[in-house]
Formats: sequence, structure tokens, C-alpha cells
Amino acid sequence: MKKIQLSIVAMLLLGVVACKKNANTAANINANISNADAADMVAGSLSSNSNGIVNFSADATLDATSFIRLHIPCGTVKSDTISRHNATGSPTMYSYNLTYNYMVNCINNIPDSLSSNLVYSGSFSGPNLSSTNSGSSIFTVNGLLPTAPDFVINGEYKQNGSFQSKIDTAKHGNNKIDIVVKGLTITKPARTIASGNATISMSGDTPKKGSFSYTGTLVFNGDGTATLTLNGTVYTIKLDTGERFRE
Repeated sequence: MKKIQLSIVAMLLLGVVACKKNANTAANINANISNADAADMVAGSLSSNSNGIVNFSADATLDATSFIRLHIPCGTVKSDTISRHNATGSPTMYSYNLTYNYMVNCINNIPDSLSSNLVYSGSFSGPNLSSTNSGSSIFTVNGLLPTAPDFVINGEYKQNGSFQSKIDTAKHGNNKIDIVVKGLTITKPARTIASGNATISMSGDTPKKGSFSYTGTLVFNGDGTATLTLNGTVYTIKLDTGERFRE
């Protein structure tokens, strides 16, 4: 009987140790890259100062506006290549080459939406982070009908590259970012972001320190900011500068 009791105690102790080890592993997987570091990476994928989603949505809706004005027929395909750089004297720097492919989609032979396919490569240096990267995006821009009050964008943005923290130079490595955008509403005719949301997944690795992984959600607030919730921590991101503030 005593041996049985000792065996049960031993099993319980082993279970406690295993649980503690798993908890420590989960807690330490992102120890090399903090929540704030990850938020900076997301901000770099969003802001106009780093050629982020704000720029891509502006490009797509500008072309959509042009297609409406010129009465471009159904099924028309257009390619557009852009070299984009920061303005002289800007506190942040970026340089990107972008290639867009657009197609006009119709319902009952009436232009209804625009398909946007983008590939890009370049680099940026933001408030807290610099990055060299490349990637792609696939978006659908709804709202080509003149009676539609707004443009509405749905799609996916992907980025793959290297990063370097400006706050802690020991933090550098490779990362991948995937942002799925839903209902990103762009007003007409001003083409400003009014609302929308997104889901975010991010992974990467740093030399000698291992891998990291973050997931989160994003809400576009309609006032030039977005609210990022990343692994439970909430930030406000300025969509023009890429600055982030913890709430």
C-alpha cells in the first residue's frame, strides 16, 4: 500500500514539473523579441512612412477612381510599376519598387470591383525599427459603382525580410508578417480610412536566441490611428508615422 502511495506522489510531482516546463517554454519563446518590438514590426507594415498597407490601399483606390472616371470596360487588365521614396527631410526613410496588376470585375456587365495583385521589395527606417523586405498583397476593391458611398477593401498582405531594432541593437533577425484585412472602408472622394479590421500573424528568429511568434488583431479607428491587440497587449499606432503607444 505504501509503495502505491509513493508511486502516485511521484507521478503527481512529475506532472507538476512537466506543466511548469511547458509554461516556461511558452513564456520564453518570445523572450528575445518583446511585445513592443513585435508592435513596431506591425506598425512598419501599416504606416505611410514605411510604405505599408496605408499606401497600398491609397494606390488601389486611386486606380479605382481613375477606372470609374474613364469608364474602363469589364475585364480590363492594367499593370503599373512604381518607385517610391520618402520626401527630402523626412524623419523616416524608405525606398520601394512596386508592381501592380489590376483587373476590372463586373456584375451584369457593370464594373463593380477591382482586383489588385502586388509584388514589392525595398527597405525602410522607422521610429524604432529598420527593415529590408519583400512581399506581396492580393486585394479586392469594392465600390466601383458611382452610387457606392465608399470603397471597401478585403485581402491579404505578406512581408518577409530582416529587421534591426533601433532601441536595442542586439535585437535583429528575420521575420514574416501576414495581415488579413477585412472591410477596410475608404471614403469617397477623399480616400481616407474610415474603418476596418484585420488579423495578424508574425513569426521569425534572432541569432543565438531562437524563434518568436505573435498573433493579434487590428481595428482601424477612422482618425488616422489603428488599435493593435498583440498577444493581449493593446497599442495605438499612428498610420502616418508608424509610432506606437501602449494603452
